[in-house]
Amino acid sequence: MTFTQTLSLYRRRKLFHPFTIALQNGDRFEVDHADALVIRDGTAVYLAPGGVPVVFDHEALVPITGDVKPRPGE
Repeated sequence: MTFTQTLSLYRRRKLFHPFTIALQNGDRFEVDHADALVIRDGTAVYLAPGGVPVVFDHEALVPITGDVKPRPGE
């Protein structure tokens, strides 16, 4: 699955659940709202609380692990 596909699956879950992004440089942040993340052409922008943008791409991202499949009832 590609960078864009994976992040889009997390972002567009029917019932959104916050998830953590970890970057190769050690930075981590929690995406707490689906609309706080924009993904396009292999690059993503997360708007942190206070409107602080965090820009990252597929090379900066630590591989995402976890279940992006809907849970029963979602």
